[in-house]
Amino acid sequence: MNKIKNTHMKNTLKKKITLPVLAIIVLFTGTAFKSDFFEIAKQIEIFTTLFKEVNMNYVDETNPGELMDSAIKNMLKELDPYTVFMNEQDVEAARINNTGDYTGIGASIKTLKDKLVIIEPYKGYPADIAGLKAGDEIIKVDDILVSDFKQNSGDLLKGAQGSAVTIAYNRQGKTNTAIITREEVEIKAVPLYKMLDNNIGYVALSKFTRKAAYETSNAINNLKVDGADKLILDLRGNPGGLLNEAIKIVNFFVPKGQLVVTTKSKVDKYNQTYFTKRDPLDLEIPLVIIIDEGSASASEIVSGALQDLDRAVVVGNRSFGKGLVQRPKKLTYGTQLKVTISRYYTPSGRCIQALDYWNRDEDGNAVRTKQENITEFKTKNGRSVFDGGGIQPDVELQNSKHTNVTKNILKDDLIFNYATTYFYNNSVSDLHSFNLSDSDFNDFKSYLKSNNFSYETKTERALEKAIKIAEEEQLNNQLKSSYLNITNHLKTIKNNAIDSNKDQVLMLLEYEIVKRYFYREGMYEYVLKNNPVVNKAKDILIDNKTYLSYLN
Repeated sequence: MNKIKNTHMKNTLKKKITLPVLAIIVLFTGTAFKSDFFEIAKQIEIFTTLFKEVNMNYVDETNPGELMDSAIKNMLKELDPYTVFMNEQDVEAARINNTGDYTGIGASIKTLKDKLVIIEPYKGYPADIAGLKAGDEIIKVDDILVSDFKQNSGDLLKGAQGSAVTIAYNRQGKTNTAIITREEVEIKAVPLYKMLDNNIGYVALSKFTRKAAYETSNAINNLKVDGADKLILDLRGNPGGLLNEAIKIVNFFVPKGQLVVTTKSKVDKYNQTYFTKRDPLDLEIPLVIIIDEGSASASEIVSGALQDLDRAVVVGNRSFGKGLVQRPKKLTYGTQLKVTISRYYTPSGRCIQALDYWNRDEDGNAVRTKQENITEFKTKNGRSVFDGGGIQPDVELQNSKHTNVTKNILKDDLIFNYATTYFYNNSVSDLHSFNLSDSDFNDFKSYLKSNNFSYETKTERALEKAIKIAEEEQLNNQLKSSYLNITNHLKTIKNNAIDSNKDQVLMLLEYEIVKRYFYREGMYEYVLKNNPVVNKAKDILIDNKTYLSYLN
């Protein structure tokens, strides 16, 4: 019996030793003798022995899973924010993001520490039918308290189609319950397309899901049947998605065989060129693309390619500037590594990556590409375009760009929270006649004050750093009065900033409030009513000479 047991232990030990050895052999033989192989193997061995010793010998109980998760995430932070470890829940979330389909309650959810907040119930889906509203705070799912759930609590709302889930939620200080039957949810890539004045077709594309090209082509074809001979493609706030969908959409407007994007990497197999593969929908229709600072990745591929090819006039604000390409790599136990494998380049040869994650400032923050490192490129017609900072519009509208104060109001969810309060204290029946008054604006300012809204500017941070250096150099006494004068002046400017940005603040409030009454579709309708960027796009398309002048 002991002999059998010893043999089993030897075989088990042999397997434990053999697997790492095989892994190292594969590592060495699969990549042709690169100089860093030994260093990688060495560091893996150091880490595994350290991890074992910590968990076996630390004075208190440890959680190996949490320790490892923290170690991996902190290691990847040194690279870029897009190279991330994905557990099984993250993998499923990525699948939903790319397909637009999942089985659940049909609502956009924000996960907080002790609750789930409904950001937006989708029209006609279970959450909406059950009466859930934006701002509702889910505190319990079936018998599980959200505050006690250690994993991604948003996953509690997902489940088999037709299954029921009971939720408890807080609304305006009162706790309610609802029973919701889950169903398959399909999030539209094109939430709205519509005919505007002067035979202009408008298409809003919110995300590059696997159905993005299909929905966009369907919208364009329907608009053309209705008489559209000019087109606006709105990519504002579109964070990107699937590369192939972006290439297909560019293909709608340029010939088959046209270069759209190139990817370059240190790994040869990731060096790719992507060309259009199909006949276009329309080579002649005048096209304006609208972008903003929320347009990223695939949105920048579409707008950048069509700008480089002089096929569209780009209007709005400088895009986000994400020129890095990721690919998921399967790991064990259903996990994945989403890793940055290459940079992408538009047809003119420019990379629009804005932040440099490999040369950080003294505080460890990524820095924007320096002016001296920005390179000029030429479009098909010889127009100048530049790399290093997103897509620069042909027509930039500075008034529509989020200012520092509006960014901070949005970051603190104060627009969202005020809209929730407004919804329960007011009724709005007509989408097209709705607008906020001066009285509403003053009420919002009071709301900000009651919520102790404040923010710190970069100027204040720089001054604070300067005065600390002055203290070290014993110069602070001489500079103290000047410092106080400047900081007091800055406070005055900040106090007046909300009034100075009244139009932008009111516009953001109106969009969020309209969405409460008329859903996302109604918000896009409202945007078309009086949005200055859409109006500028229309003006350009109405006058063909003006349109062509931007492209030549």
